[in-house]
Amino acid sequence: MKLKIATGILASVLAGGFTAACQRSASPARNPSTAPPRTVEVVRAEPRSMEQTIRITGALAALDQATLAVKVAGHLESLRVDLGSVVRAGEVIARIEPRDFILRVQQADAAVAQARSALGLLPDGTNDSINIEAVSLVREARAILAEAQSNRERTLALTASQIASAAQMETAEASFNVASNRLVKAWEEARTRQASLAQRRAEQDIARQQLADTTLRAPFDGTVQVRHASMGEYVTTGTPIVTLVRTDILRLRLEVPEREAPAVSLGQTVRFQLEGSTHLYTTRISRLSPAINEYNRMLLVEADVTAEGGLRPGSFTRAEIVVNSQDTGLAVPPSAIIQFAGLEKVVLARDGKALETVVSTGRRGSDWVEIHNGLKPDDWVILNPGRLRTGDPVLLPAAQGAESSSPQS
Repeated sequence: MKLKIATGILASVLAGGFTAACQRSASPARNPSTAPPRTVEVVRAEPRSMEQTIRITGALAALDQATLAVKVAGHLESLRVDLGSVVRAGEVIARIEPRDFILRVQQADAAVAQARSALGLLPDGTNDSINIEAVSLVREARAILAEAQSNRERTLALTASQIASAAQMETAEASFNVASNRLVKAWEEARTRQASLAQRRAEQDIARQQLADTTLRAPFDGTVQVRHASMGEYVTTGTPIVTLVRTDILRLRLEVPEREAPAVSLGQTVRFQLEGSTHLYTTRISRLSPAINEYNRMLLVEADVTAEGGLRPGSFTRAEIVVNSQDTGLAVPPSAIIQFAGLEKVVLARDGKALETVVSTGRRGSDWVEIHNGLKPDDWVILNPGRLRTGDPVLLPAAQGAESSSPQS
């Protein structure tokens, strides 16, 4: 009994499947040629003027950036700036306690006065030039030499008259030689004192410079990016105090791939946008690196940008360099492009039917897309093709149909 029931059920299932298969085979398959024509809008693929650009990324940097450090050691007596402070060139930023350096200047002034007095100059004068012959010890040595020379000549005359003895002549000759050597020594001593004055003057200049170095001033107009020290802190020579950046003008730094580098030159237009912003900035290339970076095979390019609209150093940018503003290319509207599975294609209207064509695209504008290959000039391209497939019948609106017979031919 159970066997008969199972056999009946199986027979019913097979009969139902057969009936469904017959019904499916009886229903006609979709035929694009018999589908109702769809009214479409078409445009011609036409050459148009377009810029040739290089798209790259970059970053903004300060035009000038300096970490200011002290040249002398001491306690930081005052620090007049903080993070974000705006300063002008020459403005005082910090000051080291100057008392020790004032004393060093006074000590150096005294040494200069002493050296000047040794040369017979006024202690507080500023002109250190002197005639060696006017120095007192040289004048004294020359007077002694003159006296010895006179004695030598008189003794020589008396010896010739046999009035003076040979011993007296030898004494006069020796006195003359001693006096000559004393003059040479006086010259050397005068020159030594002159050199000592020059040394003391240099020490005086160093002491005054160190006193001036107790005051740290801004080298250019800028803004404090980082404050490294605090007031009252003991700092040594070279200790960073603040980092100052110039932000009225910024550097746009871009890296161009080596294969694109030959097309880049000074003065070319650069357009860029900040990450997350739609505002477009325009500038021109100001500087080019003389060499390709051997590590990343990139050419460094810089352009000066006026700081405006929230531009800050360190901001990431997307930029394009216009290397040819008179280039042309075949273009279609963006609404004609279909993207699917990594491919780009357009649908042509040809002989009253749709024809799918794979294309490769290039440059883009607000209302156009460049087509590198896949289209010919004057091809009729369907806008917003949707689900049109090759072979689907298409129909143009009356105005476009009258304009051209090519799509309907």
